[in-house]
Amino acid sequence: MSDSTPAAPVVLDIWCDLECPDCHQALSDVRAVRARYGDRVEIRLRHFPLEKHKHAYAAAQAAEEATAQGQDWPYIEALLARTADLGRTGEPVLLDVARELGLDAEEFDTALIDGRHLLIVDADQAEGKAIGVTGTPTYVIGDERLDGGKSQEGLRERIEEIIDRRLAAQG
Repeated sequence: MSDSTPAAPVVLDIWCDLECPDCHQALSDVRAVRARYGDRVEIRLRHFPLEKHKHAYAAAQAAEEATAQGQDWPYIEALLARTADLGRTGEPVLLDVARELGLDAEEFDTALIDGRHLLIVDADQAEGKAIGVTGTPTYVIGDERLDGGKSQEGLRERIEEIIDRRLAAQG
């Protein structure tokens, strides 16, 4: 019997606004990182709704409700695929996506009314501001921050370089 425990995964936090077209573009990077590293990297969506996107705050709460119903990433990915639709139509899109995934849309509606996920969204946003996040998507791996809101160019390569370096450091 071996006493070696597997190394903790490298954590990649993605600060995201679910109405942001750049965050939609970032999905391909997320999928590529997931495919390349599997469970050696933990990808966490962190909420950073921007004021210019009037439905982003509700979308962040809806994503938390999807997490509560066990469908976090499927919901996030489906919603990011409809950023333009969300911008035009607003909250009905949040419920449509929930229904399409077979989630309890009435519970989503109730969660948006009673604000049960506000604290999580507010805490993420406050933490993001505290570490210098100003736009989305912003990637944070350990103490290294990459701003994908400025340019997606070469971003995946930079993310993978940091992850590779951190995994190598774990031995």
